Amino acid sequence: MQSQFLAAINQLCDEKNISKDTVVEAIKAALRAAFRKDYGNKDQNIDIDLKEDSENITVYLVKTVVKKVEDEDLEISDKEALKYKKKAKVGDEVKIDVTPVGYGRIAAQAAKQVIIQRLQEAERDVMYDMFKDRENELINALVHRVDNNQVYINLEKITAVLTPDQQIPNENYYGGQRLKVYLDKVEKTSKGPQLLISRTHRNLVAKLLELEIPEIKSGLVIVKGIAREPGIRSKIAVYSEDDKIDPIGSCVGQKGVRIQSVMDELNGERIDVIPWDENLEKFIKSALAPAKVTRIDISKKDKRAKVYVTTDQRPLAIGKKGQNVRLASRLTEYEIDILDISELDTGEEKKAEKKVDTTTEVSEIKGISKDIIGKLSSYNLTQVKQLKGLKVKDLEDIGLTAEEAQTVVDALTK
Repeated sequence: MQSQFLAAINQLCDEKNISKDTVVEAIKAALRAAFRKDYGNKDQNIDIDLKEDSENITVYLVKTVVKKVEDEDLEISDKEALKYKKKAKVGDEVKIDVTPVGYGRIAAQAAKQVIIQRLQEAERDVMYDMFKDRENELINALVHRVDNNQVYINLEKITAVLTPDQQIPNENYYGGQRLKVYLDKVEKTSKGPQLLISRTHRNLVAKLLELEIPEIKSGLVIVKGIAREPGIRSKIAVYSEDDKIDPIGSCVGQKGVRIQSVMDELNGERIDVIPWDENLEKFIKSALAPAKVTRIDISKKDKRAKVYVTTDQRPLAIGKKGQNVRLASRLTEYEIDILDISELDTGEEKKAEKKVDTTTEVSEIKGISKDIIGKLSSYNLTQVKQLKGLKVKDLEDIGLTAEEAQTVVDALTK
């Protein structure tokens, strides 16, 4: 009949899907260490016998039979060995029962600690394997608590942390809140699997689109690219190989219901859905919508595009704080310079008459502070020709203060 001790081990192994041999061997190792510590020394060769049909645990001191003993911890003389094993001869191993009185209590405590440790390790491995296969997936989550801008998220049986840099700006989180997160990566650590989750990753948008739009899920509509500024605005390029399918209409849905569901999940983030086109010029024009583009000069070698627009369209093309042109650049993977159409009509003689050469970098103009230059650079406005024709109000719309805008205008007209 199986002992209660081993029966309990078998039950735990079955419940937690752990190998019985692994746990039993670990318990034996713990018992050996416990014996050496309390009754013997580290040099002894100890063997543990756990019998399935008995509650007893036997501790053996294992020694090698020799003619002349040089190490009493590991060796025994051939004459002495006959007391423990009949017909013992040189080279044989002899097991001597050295089980201490009351060792069952020590054994039980050691076994308990090992089992707890093995269970924890096994559960961590199970969790790691389970979530490792779900990398790059959308996961339904529950906010457990919020502490110092760290949002603790319950993902089934594990708690992950949504760090501030992975949170959508200005999104409020509270305990019990249900939301969707993107599982970016799963890493194995000494404390268990660490889940790197995000609400700002651009693939979160892609997964939400798959969830809400059957044509994307089935592959009839393909998402060619996503450029995102979390919580503010995203641009998504879509395409369909089937001429009968309208990729834009499929994504937007009747009365915008499909795309609105995605926007609601992203805390009201605005999403622009544009048609992808293998013709780069057409694609860039679409990416800069709603601004109307007059002309585009593309340098594929430099991956740069000069986009010419009328004066009234420049603020729209650039967008508030340079957002529109910045997202368009990321989406098309081309550096985009927004220029005034009048630049095309300016001859070399006319340029020479100007006090400020239009190819001059803004950073070289006196009177413009480093702070203003930094802002202009972040909006991709680094050259004078990009600022030509913009008025104070236009610069304010882009993101400069009234004072900064006036300073720029004054500096360029001196």
